[in-house]
Amino acid sequence: MTQVFDASENWKKTREAIAYVPRNEATAETYSGLGFKCGLEIHQQLLTAKKLFCRCPAGIYHTFDDFDAEVVRHMRPTLSELGEYDGTALMEFKTRKNIIYRINNRTACTYEIDDTPPFRIDQEALDIAIEIALMLKNNIVGELHITRKQYLDGSIPTGFQRTAIVGIEGDIPISNKTVRMIQLSIEEDSCREVSDVGHWRTYQTDRLGMPLIEMVTYPDMLTPDEAAEAGHYLRFLARASGKVRTGIGAARQDVNVSVTGGTRVEIKGVQHIRWIPELTHNEAYRQKALLTIKESLGKLIGTAEKWDLQSTKLSHLKVQESPIPKEVRDDACELVAINLPGFKGLLSHFTQPGKSFLNELSDRLKVVACLEKPNVLSSDAHDGASRLAEKDAAAISGLFANARSDDAQLLLWGPAEDMETAIDTIRERCKLAFEGVPNETRKSLPDGTTLFERVLPGPDRMYPDTDSAPIPIEDAHIERIREGLALEVSVQREQLREWEVPEDCHEYILRRNLMPMMRRTVEECEISPRLLGTLLGHRLKRIQGVSVEGDGFSFSKIYALIKYLQDLGLTFDLIPVMLEELYTHPKMVFESILTTVGFKKKSEQEILAGLPVLSAKFDEIRTSPSENAKVDWIMGRLRPLALGNMNLSELRSRVEKEINHV
Repeated sequence: MTQVFDASENWKKTREAIAYVPRNEATAETYSGLGFKCGLEIHQQLLTAKKLFCRCPAGIYHTFDDFDAEVVRHMRPTLSELGEYDGTALMEFKTRKNIIYRINNRTACTYEIDDTPPFRIDQEALDIAIEIALMLKNNIVGELHITRKQYLDGSIPTGFQRTAIVGIEGDIPISNKTVRMIQLSIEEDSCREVSDVGHWRTYQTDRLGMPLIEMVTYPDMLTPDEAAEAGHYLRFLARASGKVRTGIGAARQDVNVSVTGGTRVEIKGVQHIRWIPELTHNEAYRQKALLTIKESLGKLIGTAEKWDLQSTKLSHLKVQESPIPKEVRDDACELVAINLPGFKGLLSHFTQPGKSFLNELSDRLKVVACLEKPNVLSSDAHDGASRLAEKDAAAISGLFANARSDDAQLLLWGPAEDMETAIDTIRERCKLAFEGVPNETRKSLPDGTTLFERVLPGPDRMYPDTDSAPIPIEDAHIERIREGLALEVSVQREQLREWEVPEDCHEYILRRNLMPMMRRTVEECEISPRLLGTLLGHRLKRIQGVSVEGDGFSFSKIYALIKYLQDLGLTFDLIPVMLEELYTHPKMVFESILTTVGFKKKSEQEILAGLPVLSAKFDEIRTSPSENAKVDWIMGRLRPLALGNMNLSELRSRVEKEINHV
């Protein structure tokens, strides 16, 4: 009796074979054993009025259907200065994508579609970039040289991004070490992708050309937590300037990861820094898994030169029991059977949580051959949805005279014109498995796993921009900018600790650059910095989580509210009560907010006048012998009257004194 290959069980065993440790159980020793290294590329939009190389307004966004024209483009690679093509450009060219740009006249001009040479770089953006570079302790370049960086994925209509290095070297502190900086660059942002199906990809151009900085570190982070901490520091540092954009899409992180024996893999589009630990953890184990697969292939076959797949077109559907999509059964797609020598058990080999080496193939088929998922079934897929039934796998194996028991079989489908590219894609990725970890860029997912996005770009994608002259940066100009630098993030953290602001408030305050407002408020108003920090990091944070922000709200209004209460001689106990109204109705005058929350001016004598009556009333209804119960009950009745009129701590002391006296 033939033994059935249990691919799901094999997936579990290979997970155990690489000693996969869940993120919540990993330690510093875990990552040391992997040889984990990580570097960051933090991208941050700058808060400018204009775009970087034209005079269109920056920061105006449109909905999917709000456009005045569409432009269709087909990208092709160009030679580098050394007469070579970049591998990423060649891969993108192979996809044969049709790129559609949706253009709104308010935010785009002929520069965006490459019909006009660039204007001189926006000086406001360059000055902000220099300021943040100085905050990173970078050495500012004496002359700015603008270069072109090829992008053939269609995200930039020109096929390249204009970029320039502003500062080099530098460092930032994290809790247990200093992280070295490679450089800070200024560049134009790309389009927003809104759709990518088959050979058609659609972009909006409202974000295109907005000024952006890129802060790049050395691979000095040796654990995922160190990477996240460095990411937070860089984000807080940029925001401390007060000259960067905030909100969805304003900041994006790319993370570079490698392990011993692996290579640099770039994870792009990390939307939240809190994703970094899980993403980098799983990438480290993905690389370890790929190295294990390499070792297995080396022992069984040797080198990639000795290996090739076999394929044959199926004139009709030969499978009966497998989960084939309806369009395949309706003959809307071409079918190809493939035999992969020596790959039995490897397609179901664990790579990431919930994923196997088969995903390495199907992801590339989606990107390079433009085959929408599902696009392939396998004889040893680890999940049933992607697995060929045993009978069908045997039938496909029988199509190949030289098939052996240690081979794996695939059933591939898609438009006839894409099949040659698809087969070449599978062949290329399987041959790369003999080398271990391919250099590639991967897309981050919220669950902590990644997808193949493109081949990792090399130096051949960069060349000088002949449309832009070098720009000298004078020392005197640098020094003028240096005079206005914000405090270092580490200094701001220390200030919060000295103020005894709770630690869980620090991130909220730094992320929103509230330290300047806090310092001004503490200096000009008689408010405790601990009270103010808690008000922001606890109370306001909670309000933002449950209420809708009103049009016109800004944190400066909190300073104005505190100053207003101080000038009226009212206590700051009113702030928490008024804060939600201020947040949801920021245009309401403070006097009206006082009325809305039911505030009435009362003297201390008026507030305390009812104390004897309340004391006697409690004695009549007493249910607890505790004196604290009496104080608490009376405070509950007097508090609405005292808010803003009398310090609540002082009121409690007076109540306790009065009760004890009685």
